[in-house]
Amino acid sequence: MALALSVAYPNLPDIDGLSDYRPKLPLRVLSSDGVLLGEFGEERRQFTPIGQIPKVMKDAVLAIEDAHFYEHGGVDYKGVLRAGLASLSEFKSQGASTITMQLARNFYLSTEKTFTRKIYEILLALKIENQLSKEQILEIYMNQIYLGQRAYGFAAASEVYFGKSLHDVTLAEAAMLAGLPKAPSAYNPIANPRRAKVRQLHILDRMVDNGFITSEQAEAARQQTLRYRTATESKVHAQYAAETVRQMVYAQYGEDTYSRGLEVHVTIDSSDQEIAYRALRKGLMDYERRQVYRGPEGYVDLPSDPKELDTRIAEALADHPDNDELLAAVVTEASPKRVVAVLASGESITVTGEGLRPVTSGLAERAPAKRRIRPGAVVRALRGPKGDWSLTQQPEVEGAFVSMRPTDGSVLAMVGGFDFDKSKFNHVTQAWRQPGSSFKPFIYSAALEKGFTPMTVINDAPLFFDATATGSQPWEPKNYDGKFEGPMTLRQGLAKSKNMVSIRILQAIGPVYAQDWITRFGFDAERNPAFLTMALGAGTTTPLQMACAYSVFANGGYRVNPILISRITDSKGRVLQETKPQTLEPSMRAIDARNAFIMTQLLREVTRTGTAAKAAALRRPDIAGKTGTTNDSLDAWFAGFQPDIVAVVWIGYDTPHKLGDRETGGGLALPVWMDYMGQVLRHIPPRSLPPPEGVVLHGNEWMYEEFGPGAGVTSLGMEDQLPPQSPSEDERKSILDLFKR
Repeated sequence: MALALSVAYPNLPDIDGLSDYRPKLPLRVLSSDGVLLGEFGEERRQFTPIGQIPKVMKDAVLAIEDAHFYEHGGVDYKGVLRAGLASLSEFKSQGASTITMQLARNFYLSTEKTFTRKIYEILLALKIENQLSKEQILEIYMNQIYLGQRAYGFAAASEVYFGKSLHDVTLAEAAMLAGLPKAPSAYNPIANPRRAKVRQLHILDRMVDNGFITSEQAEAARQQTLRYRTATESKVHAQYAAETVRQMVYAQYGEDTYSRGLEVHVTIDSSDQEIAYRALRKGLMDYERRQVYRGPEGYVDLPSDPKELDTRIAEALADHPDNDELLAAVVTEASPKRVVAVLASGESITVTGEGLRPVTSGLAERAPAKRRIRPGAVVRALRGPKGDWSLTQQPEVEGAFVSMRPTDGSVLAMVGGFDFDKSKFNHVTQAWRQPGSSFKPFIYSAALEKGFTPMTVINDAPLFFDATATGSQPWEPKNYDGKFEGPMTLRQGLAKSKNMVSIRILQAIGPVYAQDWITRFGFDAERNPAFLTMALGAGTTTPLQMACAYSVFANGGYRVNPILISRITDSKGRVLQETKPQTLEPSMRAIDARNAFIMTQLLREVTRTGTAAKAAALRRPDIAGKTGTTNDSLDAWFAGFQPDIVAVVWIGYDTPHKLGDRETGGGLALPVWMDYMGQVLRHIPPRSLPPPEGVVLHGNEWMYEEFGPGAGVTSLGMEDQLPPQSPSEDERKSILDLFKR
């Protein structure tokens, strides 16, 4: 132990800057309808010299956090020994931490709970006590400790929770504020009033025990009704979009970003954003319920004394914050048919029946120790629309959602992942993934320029290619269902997403030509090599790039750039930068209006009778789109549109692995898209772009007038033979009946 201390002490960080903090001025991000989406540099701090902090506030903090603060040298050795003997987990956590040790931990150390970190915490506390006076230490602590609601220090917390100056707080209010350092979320009096009240009463008792107040004063404080400041926090979940804006503004203004009081107005609609957020989360959690239970997030040693149970649970859940509607809970009772758990709010919930299905394996008697749900297990609970509870787990799978206005490029909603706090990686803009079959429309679009029409008959028969055709190794592609259906029209081939049809088309028009064609939509040629595998979306793209590409179909053939920031103003409201909405003009044309029109007709077939036929439930004749499932089901996509909105959904793992044998773009991504579009299109009447000049209608099919019947490509691959097919169940029965006769 002595050797460890001697090695660790010289490596401790310099503490000269401990009391030197310069607060930032906020950068504010506002939606197109004026709703606050995010702030940066907005920590709420009001530095108050120790001499101006009311005695009642200091006494309340010392009573609960460190009653012997003025007597020890930074470490309460008796407390450390007592915590260590009580339980190892209490020693490693915040148990026995003095105010000086908390200061050391909060400023310099990680949140991991290990013996090594605790040792460093002790050593840093000793170093701090050696260089700063007790009054300096207490002043820094009371000004810089985090107390929830973005408030740092008790002066800021007093304003946030009570709307008053720290100088004016009552004994009851001081005791309530003093309960926050232990676990700001769990003891938040606005979010968890019952638990916060219990904590406040405990602090009043400690103040009496330590001689800070009389029993009469404590009783009067207990009876006081506290009035809290009305919360005005934004409810819109737009962290990924706000962070993208911050990066863009910082690239232009540097450190001035946080000192000029900039307001950034963005194109995102707050209502659309929240709908997109909820839709993606629901889709990811629905998928997660079908996965194997990985086990609790952690375990807590529950005290034998019932009076200490609530406090222990509150402290434990401080390390497992609620993830929006996915609530953290500590199990107090567990059996295969019934689980009782306590939430961060202090509410006890009971889960039975179907609510236990997602965690069945964790309740089995033979469940591995690390996966078993038992008393003390930290689990996730989800409340259903009817008030019923179920247990689940936080998704490991990720997703992305982006929608934009195809006529001017305005981004309407952006959700870059399941949980911004878990991962700030924005999958909308940063995730380069294979698009799979959602890329096929761009190959079909190229084919229209080469004489193909929706009526062209293409053979869905087997193919085999050597390495020269693929750029890597011999290739014998298959359809998703492993079946071949023979000759079918180009329209049917896209609707059914037949791989053999797409490959034959690309082979006919030439991969080099197709590679050049897709750049018209904004795709990068180098990310989509000119090989036949491009027909199946073997290149890479991002959801945002895909949304821009589908906008070309939606708006009649124009390429628009995505716009997120519409205006930037300074603290006085002066406009520093403004981006006007794009207006479609000839210079922006990417493809012939005829091409966009016919592709829209083909993609509407996908949503009527094809792989996205579920979308027909929206009862919208103007919607169109394409599903996408990559090889081995690593990625699931749906990209779709109508003339006013384009939306793209992607779902997959950050480290690519199979989503599941039966998981497809139509089953995973499409429901998210439908959830969003079903709501945002509710008040938008269906509409379609009129047929442009140069197209003719033959039967029920539109085509270029120069490629009418007999003039364009009529068929492809008809010389190839279908392999012997295994008879269906009905065919087998018919054969058996023949023999019976």
